[in-house]
Amino acid sequence: MQVASRSAARLLIVGDVMLDRYWFGDVSRISPEAPVPVVKVARSEERPGGAANVARNVAALGARVSLLSVVGDDEAGRNLQALLAASGIDVSLHIDAEISTTVKLRVIARQQQLLRIDFETTPSHEVLRTKLVEFEARLGECDAVILSDYGKGGLAHISAMIRMARAAGKKSAGGSER
Repeated sequence: MQVASRSAARLLIVGDVMLDRYWFGDVSRISPEAPVPVVKVARSEERPGGAANVARNVAALGARVSLLSVVGDDEAGRNLQALLAASGIDVSLHIDAEISTTVKLRVIARQQQLLRIDFETTPSHEVLRTKLVEFEARLGECDAVILSDYGKGGLAHISAMIRMARAAGKKSAGGSER
């Protein structure tokens, strides 16, 4: 199927979403406890990360975007949902009460990243199976599928998704980043 333009494109993005947190501050001393810089945090930001960032970027180009993923039943998952809703994305984040939403925390001082701390848990098999059922149901609503794999376990059924997308005659693209 040929898509006439980006603005006419209906894309289904499936993959690992995360909340990217940034703590910005200044370093003026070294800790007396260990030879590490002490960052006095002046401000913080939160941004959609992983497949959520892909969805936000594609939506900013004018495409109609649906995002399908899994988050935990926690503050980070709710913040991610709110950030995505503000971007005009059709968001379906399945809640897995057994996991924490993936969070990447970066500490930055003087435009240099000093530290990244990752919080992540693999989604449960049951929630991923439910997401696969929704994926199949949503295929009729899209022109193409983007599978965005960040190695967090959200695409455990990627082979089945590719088969389903091909059987439905959908274009597909994939990418991974770890």
